[in-house]
Amino acid sequence: MFDAIALLNLPSLVGAASVDFSWLIEKVSLATWETIYMVIISTALAYVMGLPLGVILVITEKGHILENIPLNSILGVIVNVFRSIPFIIFLILVIPLTKLIVGGFIGTVASMVPLTLAAVPFVARLVETSLKEIDWGLIEAALSMGANAWQIITKVLLPEASPSLILGVAITTINLVSYSAMAGIVGGGGLGTLAYYYGYQRYQTLILLITVVILVIMVQGVQVLGDTLAARAVNRRR
Repeated sequence: MFDAIALLNLPSLVGAASVDFSWLIEKVSLATWETIYMVIISTALAYVMGLPLGVILVITEKGHILENIPLNSILGVIVNVFRSIPFIIFLILVIPLTKLIVGGFIGTVASMVPLTLAAVPFVARLVETSLKEIDWGLIEAALSMGANAWQIITKVLLPEASPSLILGVAITTINLVSYSAMAGIVGGGGLGTLAYYYGYQRYQTLILLITVVILVIMVQGVQVLGDTLAARAVNRRR
């Protein structure tokens, strides 16, 4: 994994007569892989926790299948509080928890802790919005046929909201790409660390440009993939 401390000991390109492209390709490739790695894992973990939370926020609201106003209100407040904290501040606040879980706060694996936790409330709200778009008539029809809460969730809510949920995954992934770049400021690894220590601190404009281009390509690729998969999900429902 990308070692932010060791990175400072690598040969600098400043003042070099020519760019060491082998060094550049090696470091950019490693940083790109680390960014992809931590974003994919963080997105997956965020949905493991955020998807059930979003479902609970919907089904416990007033008039829904498992109405529970106190629980809904408490979860709503918790989600809103965590969503209100800027990521760069949240990154610092969870350092003790990150140390407790992975034994440190520098590196790619350590970055996954704040990335995941920051994305959970975001995912919950995206899921909540997607499920609320479903026509209540479909839920009523399922209830009239004797479906229980679990069957309504798995056979009606999630399948009907699948296109919107897929787009939500794409949006979450894109957000985590930008968050991962911010994590680079505190040695989080990936393209953010490379851009900060070399592109910014050592005034390596070429590295800054390369990281920006790669990040743009990542975002565009995720969005196109999300749109394509969402369109396929819509077609399957027809």
